[in-house]
Amino acid sequence: MKLTRRQVIQAGANLAGASLISPILAQSPLNTTIIPSSGQQVPSVGIGCRNYRGSLNSDEMPVFTDTLSTFHRLGGKVVDTSPNYGNSEEIIGTIMRELDIRNELWVATKVDREDQATGIARMERSFKLLAGDSFELMQVHNLRGVDIQLKTMTEWKEQGRFRYIGVTTSSDRQYEAMAEVMNRHTLDFIQIDYSLGNRNADDRLLPMALDKGIAVLVNLPFGRGRLFNAVGDTPLPDWATDIDAGSWAQIFLKYVMSHPTGAIPIPGTTKPHHADDNIAAARGRLPDASLRREMELFIDPLL
Repeated sequence: MKLTRRQVIQAGANLAGASLISPILAQSPLNTTIIPSSGQQVPSVGIGCRNYRGSLNSDEMPVFTDTLSTFHRLGGKVVDTSPNYGNSEEIIGTIMRELDIRNELWVATKVDREDQATGIARMERSFKLLAGDSFELMQVHNLRGVDIQLKTMTEWKEQGRFRYIGVTTSSDRQYEAMAEVMNRHTLDFIQIDYSLGNRNADDRLLPMALDKGIAVLVNLPFGRGRLFNAVGDTPLPDWATDIDAGSWAQIFLKYVMSHPTGAIPIPGTTKPHHADDNIAAARGRLPDASLRREMELFIDPLL
């Protein structure tokens, strides 16, 4: 039987006989990640906005607003969107203005065009929709037009329009091309798919990022839901308490966060209780190298 994430969360809480996070731990500061190119520290869990789309008058808008408000209230900052995600930028921009939190968030978006002129038009539109005079991070979406777009992005970074620039992929079919880009260009960030159940990026890309001082955002930290399906209603392992994890989501996120690169997972999040659960992963202890290996040995037979 396929379980929803809500059912998995509830099952974990019931089996633990307690809340997902202790009152004392809930008051502890969020773990942060240092961005190598600047030394800036940001919370170690972000939010992905791929599914923030649809009419501004839809019934989903209050839920989207509540989710981003919860994420912000609990200390979250890193928000990742893209013009490639329908009208996600419009929705995120509208919510940020409504809540008046734009200047308190760390906003990343992308450009997904082949030529320079349409790339520039695309990025200018992102400025209009998301507001603010600058972005924290602009990324080339799935390496599309990568050399041309990075030329513009580098110039705009020098002008102060972007603090950071980077490139993204969500498929190992692009890993070789991603490695070539990392060698050819000076990047602040890469964004890749990586999870406890999909560790291919650790063969080459993550070690390269560590060597080159490139920060890492991680999309698909739950493997498109594959990890939740794998564990089903399995009780949390005893070692979950060693890393202050009160749910499977927190275990999966803490695995990503504990990578030596300080990778920042940005799980797609459109419900307030998921934002609460995800932010909780940024509190408390993280697995060391030995426990990371134990986690891998635990999950592999279930996949």
